[in-house]
Amino acid sequence: MTGTAVVSTSTPVRPVSSRRLLSGVFVLLGVVMAVWGARMPAVQDAAHLSSGRLALVLLAAAAGMVLGLQLGGRLAHRYGPARLLAAPAIIFGISLALLGTCRTPTSLSLLAAIFGLGHGLLDVGANSAAVNLEHAYQRRIMQSLHCMYSAGALAGAGLAAITAWAPYQVLFATVGVLTATAAAAAIPLIRAAGHLDTPVHQHAAEQDDAPRLPLRAVWLLGFLAAACLLGEGAAADWSAVHLHTLHASEATSAAAYAAYSAAMVTGRLFGDRLNAHFGPTAVARAGAALAATGLGAGLLIDSPPAALIGWMALGLGLSTTVPSLISAAGRGGPRAVGHVAATGYLGLLTGPAAIGAIASLTSLPVALALPVLLAAVVALSAHRALEPR
Repeated sequence: MTGTAVVSTSTPVRPVSSRRLLSGVFVLLGVVMAVWGARMPAVQDAAHLSSGRLALVLLAAAAGMVLGLQLGGRLAHRYGPARLLAAPAIIFGISLALLGTCRTPTSLSLLAAIFGLGHGLLDVGANSAAVNLEHAYQRRIMQSLHCMYSAGALAGAGLAAITAWAPYQVLFATVGVLTATAAAAAIPLIRAAGHLDTPVHQHAAEQDDAPRLPLRAVWLLGFLAAACLLGEGAAADWSAVHLHTLHASEATSAAAYAAYSAAMVTGRLFGDRLNAHFGPTAVARAGAALAATGLGAGLLIDSPPAALIGWMALGLGLSTTVPSLISAAGRGGPRAVGHVAATGYLGLLTGPAAIGAIASLTSLPVALALPVLLAAVVALSAHRALEPR
């Protein structure tokens, strides 16, 4: 969100400037979530949390995000998504800084819920603004924006890895304060970025003219999106913990999510070309198969190098799948897209907590078989969801 000249709020900036601003928001989302996830083992050790207790903290964050998504959707519809880019980012950053001060499950859960609330509000604002910006560009740019999220996650995970020697409280405070400060400084730019908001009557007209998809097709797209995003949530919250259980160093554990994110960035950089050459169905099926076999092998071999490769395979395999599912939902209009996205978030939000609950009853490698199985389901079902019928 830096490097753009401040302009008068009475004159909207060009679409390209709005895109730079929104790209910065997606980068910010990725950095903060990666820092939080990559240093999770340190948080767990400092608060003496079992896998079950950690799952409760993650569940609190998920509950806060659900509330943020629901509230954010209403606010974005009524006031425009640009209103959800500054204040939620400030909440997001400050809550991360305060999470570094927590030492008990209760305080961690409370701050995690606020952290999730800010995340949900900011996520709705960013994605809704991205849809509006696509209208201004008159071409698809969603995948490139999500690539910026992955790039931010890679940078955040790398930062966590190279600062593994330092107390995680310092990292959380630094990233959190910088996030809040950047969001506050960007308020004039957000107010000037008129392309991020679309009048409500235009949305209504689009919904009235929207084509329809069979309800079963919409539900299938939503289920597959949830299956893919569960794998993304597993990587964010459990990849570092997984390496930690294999007696990897703190730096190597933190690098697990960096490896996943690097693979995700690579896949999204080349995703449009691959889809144009082979078709989205073939790319999605091959990618999901790679994700299932790669992470599955990493769990079975049970060594840090194999685990790192497994998480990279998961990131590369799932990188282009969700954008393809969202594009397919677009045949049913904005309502279908919204339903698929909302259902997909259920996997992202509940998956990490479900993995923690299963791990508390069995073991973490057994629990991580869940994203492996769901990736296999995506590979077997993608053609039914992505091919028009």
